[in-house]
Amino acid sequence: MSSDTGGLGRRLAQAAALGVLLAAVLFGRQSDAPLPGWIDWQSGTAADASGRYEAALRHRAVSVSCDGAVIWKTPRKIKVQEAKFADVDGDGADELILLCWKVGHFGEDRPFWVEEDERTWSQHLFVYTCEDGALRPKWQSSYIGVEAAALSVRGTAGQASDVSDRRQRLVLTDTQGGISSWLWESWGFTREDTDISFVVFGDNLIHEPIYRYGLDKNGGNFDFLFAGEKVRRAIEESDIAVINQETPLAEHPGDYSGYPRFGTPVGVGEAIVEAGFDAVTCATNHALDLGAEGAAFTETFFTSHGVRCLGLRTGEAAEQTEEPDRAYELIARGGARFALFDYTYGLNGDAQPGQTNRRVCVLDDEERIRRQLEQAGAETDAVIVFVHWGSEYASEPDEYQNKWARVFLESGVDVVVGAHPHVLQPCRLLQDDSGHETLVYYSLGNYISAQREASCVKGGAAQFHIALTADGYRVTAYELRPLVITRREDGKYTVDFDG
Repeated sequence: MSSDTGGLGRRLAQAAALGVLLAAVLFGRQSDAPLPGWIDWQSGTAADASGRYEAALRHRAVSVSCDGAVIWKTPRKIKVQEAKFADVDGDGADELILLCWKVGHFGEDRPFWVEEDERTWSQHLFVYTCEDGALRPKWQSSYIGVEAAALSVRGTAGQASDVSDRRQRLVLTDTQGGISSWLWESWGFTREDTDISFVVFGDNLIHEPIYRYGLDKNGGNFDFLFAGEKVRRAIEESDIAVINQETPLAEHPGDYSGYPRFGTPVGVGEAIVEAGFDAVTCATNHALDLGAEGAAFTETFFTSHGVRCLGLRTGEAAEQTEEPDRAYELIARGGARFALFDYTYGLNGDAQPGQTNRRVCVLDDEERIRRQLEQAGAETDAVIVFVHWGSEYASEPDEYQNKWARVFLESGVDVVVGAHPHVLQPCRLLQDDSGHETLVYYSLGNYISAQREASCVKGGAAQFHIALTADGYRVTAYELRPLVITRREDGKYTVDFDG
């Protein structure tokens, strides 16, 4: 009697395949494809801010303990690459974040238009809440769309007190070294724009012929100051637009005046607001031309219209902040926090009002300024200094500018934008021994003025980008674009980019 060993082998193989299929249905089938070889599997422990919860990552699996007792472990079908605690929703309590791998691009509830999930490994972000001694799923993501080689956390916890968005960001580094920032929304994570563009204009120097045209021939409207097509487009297309408001705003017509002690119609401020500027720099040698009251009115006008007023610290503003010595204003864009400083070399001999010498930010106490800058660097993502300095009508920086540029470089400042000489000066990228770079625009010259000298009618605009890199936020592109001031026969002054 002969035996059919071949048929028996086929039946055993079929039975084994049926068993694998049944196991896949009941328990979730793992992919036949191997996990990517580039994955850097991490290990170690992490604790949340409260200190109660600890996550231990070992051998691609996580166990979570609360007050020393294990309360949760990852399912075997999940392979964990990295584990972090972060307050991604800004509620004051940390969540557990897993950068992990599972078979398929979707969870249990895939989109209705997807007939069958892929049976290969894909990378995911899982989020769990930690509360009442338990761990609960908050979000089990779909495929995130990038191959993340590393995960880090970036956020505002414990930083500048006036940041309203307390959500921490997840930063993913892909296999090519690319950096992306991810922000939690109620439906999951969204990728943020981490390339922030700036445009900065020089001295808005309102001589009498300029404001007389606006008052007498344009019905008190000063929108012609920013009517240049290319200027307006640059303001609209930038994430942050800044101009140096050289002269204080005057509340009453009796205070309108030109050189040497300026009082600028408030309509100029209205035109700045209407043009879409995000900030004005007001620490200039003319800041106290109308006394303390003029400085206070200027600051109040801009802040009440949603424009950051830099360089002025009136008594009212100082009383409203918990940090009276903090000289910077903070602007956040795309999750990045920028500290904006503004200083002037002096005040044309005018004494500072009141009992403090800090109503207008002056380059006086070098050690205090270094502390302010370094503190801002620890609290924010990038530090930008606007500064009134230098010799009038000089085409090259003087020793005073060079000295303070070194101070700013050594204090970790990222960008310096200068004003006051009324003419263009060079733009240079400085570097210290550690490799830190500071971009310095020594002078942008005039944005607008009635000065007739040829060098005074050709100013410039600083345009630069600060973007998220592997080393944090850094200047990634910059240029100095030339501007030209034109005076028409009817007395109207216009400004636009040259060429």
